[in-house]
Amino acid sequence: MNRIVSLFQHHPSHNLNVYFTAGFPKLEDTRRILKSLQDAGADLVEIGMPYSDPVADGETIQISNQQALENGMSVKKLFDQLRNMREEITLPVLLMGYINPVLQFGVENFCQQCAEVGVDGLILPDMPVDEYLETYKPIFDQYGILNIFLITPQTSDKRIRQIDENSAGFIYMVSSASVTGSQTGVTHDMEAYFARVNAMNLRNPRLIGFGIKDHETFVTACQHAAGAIIGSAFIRVVQQNENLEEAITTYVSSVKQGL
Repeated sequence: MNRIVSLFQHHPSHNLNVYFTAGFPKLEDTRRILKSLQDAGADLVEIGMPYSDPVADGETIQISNQQALENGMSVKKLFDQLRNMREEITLPVLLMGYINPVLQFGVENFCQQCAEVGVDGLILPDMPVDEYLETYKPIFDQYGILNIFLITPQTSDKRIRQIDENSAGFIYMVSSASVTGSQTGVTHDMEAYFARVNAMNLRNPRLIGFGIKDHETFVTACQHAAGAIIGSAFIRVVQQNENLEEAITTYVSSVKQGL
């Protein structure tokens, strides 16, 4: 069974998914951060594939992308870094990024490499749902790689149901129509959106992303979904601390305190 599916079956609530950018702050920090997140108690991890034009991301993640690329990060380098990770990493691992580098690498080659190193799923926000279903789903299925779709407050009920029917693992529930790292707190509009989606009784669990940064926002998100995703706030933690292991342990513990 895919590790993502297994996680939500055995641990259906208060799941913490942490995003970080591969090759940031330093080129060879990828595995170090991944292992530290596992040791600190993260439930699953998204590793960002640096891209030169991350349009959906705010300044913090844009800066981490640029620095990682300047450090020499690439898709090939990332797969090299993740080789043999399953000797020490047991939690679900996803790669997140934009479709262009995947197309350049070759979709089948990319999925094959994911399967070989032990990646469980992909999040490609700019890949259209219809294009995935028509062209790429058989390749993803062949290699056992889940494709995680995003929904926003603007996504229609019809599209949400289509995504739910063609998904496994979880649905990435973007909290607002903004860029990453820009929100503070949960607004009434967001709560109405969360309630609308919950009332649809979807078969897949949801994780809420964009605007989650600390214990308070994590707990609030968990009232409406199976957990939440932290990105920009975590990037700032690794950006500002030399002792990564200690900083990561402290931060994850503060987010999940008492849970």
